[in-house]
Amino acid sequence: MIHMPVLALLDRLLAEPVAGLGGPARALLVTVYPVVLTALVLALSLAAHRGLTALGARRLFDLPRRRAHSNPEGETMPRIDAPALPARTQVEEAARVLSGRVVRTPVLHSPAIDRLACARILLKAENLQDGGSYKMRGAMLAVGRLAAAGHTGVVAQSTGNHAVAVALAARRHGLAATVVLPVDAAPVKVDRARAAGARVVRAGTTVEERLAVARRIAEVEGHPLVDAYDHPDVVAGQGSASLELIEEAARRGTPLDALVVPVGGGGGIAGACLAAAGTPIEVYGVEPVGCDSLARSLAAGRPTPVAPAPSLADGLRPGCVGDLPFAVARTAVRGVVRVDDDAIVEAFRLLLLDLKVLVEPSGAAGLAGALRLGEVAGPGGGAVTAAGPGDVGGTPWPSGGGRRRTVGVVLTGGNVEADLVARLAGDRMTAGVAA
Repeated sequence: MIHMPVLALLDRLLAEPVAGLGGPARALLVTVYPVVLTALVLALSLAAHRGLTALGARRLFDLPRRRAHSNPEGETMPRIDAPALPARTQVEEAARVLSGRVVRTPVLHSPAIDRLACARILLKAENLQDGGSYKMRGAMLAVGRLAAAGHTGVVAQSTGNHAVAVALAARRHGLAATVVLPVDAAPVKVDRARAAGARVVRAGTTVEERLAVARRIAEVEGHPLVDAYDHPDVVAGQGSASLELIEEAARRGTPLDALVVPVGGGGGIAGACLAAAGTPIEVYGVEPVGCDSLARSLAAGRPTPVAPAPSLADGLRPGCVGDLPFAVARTAVRGVVRVDDDAIVEAFRLLLLDLKVLVEPSGAAGLAGALRLGEVAGPGGGAVTAAGPGDVGGTPWPSGGGRRRTVGVVLTGGNVEADLVARLAGDRMTAGVAA
């Protein structure tokens, strides 16, 4: 933007004096003139850039921004005009890059849960991941590449887990981190982000409020924004959890027929779709009742925001599925099931009492969805069409060629408040799991 007028000005100032020279001086200057002119253009252009940004004109150098649209309640949501879709190869590459840098979390199994689900359920325990959630995968990949590119800091916004992950990833790579969280964010997630060394900024309760603040901070500080949903590295990194689950199931001789992932902004389920691409595995999303942007988006054929209803699953309430995740998932997701808080609490208790695994409600939502789909399929083993207001299309539990169906569930996180654990467990701590 700057160098062309600078070049024209220098040429006008220097061309006539240079033309007036003669003899050896002219021959020498003709030789060094291009180098001298290039150096002057670069120096003056960089100085002009620094001066303009210092005066607050950074917007002159911004890339095109996201277009916005509004929901019926008037809240503006981010849009991306033409997402660059990642592929399965990028998830495989992410898994290679992240090997040894994140925890390869265990895959858990419970016969009691199998009986309730009418299927073999394999649970990927990402609640045991660094930072307490699978968000660490996408954050490590994205932040690592930004650090390698020479950036000295990053900015992120989320309801909690992505912010914690970005803070931890930034600390590992020696970068500064600023994270924007809602004013009603879970205290445990705020504390974990601060403990990781991030500067925490609280802003509103909606994704648009957080994005506006995060973008202003990114502009002022000159640090890139690591988007929680619409960043290809984040999607690919999240997908590595599903890829590990698929590989482990195959290694055990029980290849997956289906994969169930909770949905907030959609990065996790988009990654799962990519990890399952080229296989017969069917991918299902799970959303809390009233926080069903993906379900509504699939029905409408475009990203559709919602005014999030109250839900125990605070990590699944972003308001709108990301454009990039939707572009990946729209043709790859077999169906979406909605679950209410009662179903999430039952799944939470099953995991706590039977497997002694502590997950947050957002993480338990995946098992709640798998159990509901199992109820629809029934114990007879035949695949039936999911019915009722909770599902968008889909056929639960493919037949698996006559063998017992195997379903993978990603337990996405475990950052949960101690008082919430006590409240959710309630007086059923001694009730046990159905025999």
